[in-house]
Amino acid sequence: VQLQASGGGLVQAGGSLRLSCVASGRTFSTYTVGWFRQAPGKEREFVAAVSWIGSNPYYADAVKGRFAISRDNAKNTLYLQMSSLKPEDTALYYCVADPRRGPYYSDLMYDYWGQGTLVTVSS
Repeated sequence: VQLQASGGGLVQAGGSLRLSCVASGRTFSTYTVGWFRQAPGKEREFVAAVSWIGSNPYYADAVKGRFAISRDNAKNTLYLQMSSLKPEDTALYYCVADPRRGPYYSDLMYDYWGQGTLVTVSS
């Protein structure tokens, strides 16, 4: 599976962005998928993940109530709708996928990674 993330950009605090991640491969619909992020000078951290059927999403506490993860298996696409953005959400966002039946919080559980899309939130 190859992943291509897009949708990042510069937004003011309080604004919204929607990230997309298009996957190649016919087995995408059976994969657990998610998002991680890495801010400058910080470790990579979990953001959100969802199972292959799109139920039971997991979220990091820092984004609960503001971000929503979803997937469209017919389009082989994963989304992250981000609202009420804060400067601390500034980071490079990576989409991930794995054939195991998650979702999982640990980045060690995801075999496939996209190239990242940069989100910058100005104050």
